[in-house]
Amino acid sequence: MASIHHNADLGGNKKMLRWLVGIPTVMLALSFASVPLYNIFCSVTGYGGTTQVAEENAKGVIAREMAVRFDSTIDRGIPLRVVPASVETNAIGTISTVTYRATNLSDEPLRTTASFNVTPENTGIYFNKIECFCFTEQVLAPNETVEMPVTYFIDPDLDENSELRTIRQITLSYTFHDS
Repeated sequence: MASIHHNADLGGNKKMLRWLVGIPTVMLALSFASVPLYNIFCSVTGYGGTTQVAEENAKGVIAREMAVRFDSTIDRGIPLRVVPASVETNAIGTISTVTYRATNLSDEPLRTTASFNVTPENTGIYFNKIECFCFTEQVLAPNETVEMPVTYFIDPDLDENSELRTIRQITLSYTFHDS
């Protein structure tokens, strides 16, 4: 009878061992998946001012105008100067291209990437980029100055969002990182 009881304990121990190994394994897998899942969530919803990517504006242009202000920040220690584009005001839906100008202030090649967001944050889902330097890594030769274009439009559906009726300006911000 003791051997039957012993075998039952082994089955319970194996089950407990599977739980003890399985839960941390699932948690580890979720930790690796969290960044890509968060990025997908942000790009779909515009959460946190995440902009959208588009190939064109199929919805046309409406009469309401929107100013877009351009901003840049550079991580500490990166020998880079960035001059953002000037404020633009266009009819919502207008496809526009602006240019940021970046200068490598060092005697070494510089590799940089840029993260971005828009404010107010709830306008991110309506801010569409067709082309952007932020889609790829930028490599600047020593002391080189480059022009970095951004082609964008504001989705006319923004005008249908009653919470955004009073918004007259959106800010597109880039933060430059060493890569």
